[in-house]
Amino acid sequence: MRLTNFSDYALRMLMFAASAGDRLITIEEAARTFGVSKTHLNKVANTLTRGGFLRAVRGRSGGLMLGRPPEAIRIGDVVRLTEPDFALVECFATGNRCVLTRCCKLAGMLDEAMASFQTTLDRYTLADIVLTPRDFPAPVQDSFMSANG
Repeated sequence: MRLTNFSDYALRMLMFAASAGDRLITIEEAARTFGVSKTHLNKVANTLTRGGFLRAVRGRSGGLMLGRPPEAIRIGDVVRLTEPDFALVECFATGNRCVLTRCCKLAGMLDEAMASFQTTLDRYTLADIVLTPRDFPAPVQDSFMSANG
């Protein structure tokens, strides 16, 4: 099982916002810190804002902040919001054409494993993984971002 980059960046962005405390963060600042595309992080931020995990403050000195306390943001909820599906194998997905589906014993085992994965993530909150501002790397130079963003 591997999470998408989208989920990875969503978790990083929440960790970054939590580390800032009451200070607003910007997408540009997060993109420079993580060395990723501002466009991609904008999509991540929009999803997290729609999900209530981030709150956007408009205006010239606007930015993003956590939409709820770190203790109220379950990692499992974030992953469920940001992952497109949890179809580990073909028979879990729409359009399944596997010829073994009616007698396969693998699906039940994988379904149980996925449930354990999600249950484990639900035991943890953003408060469990929050870092200090000094834990984050120095922002990547703007020349990198303009060439790749």
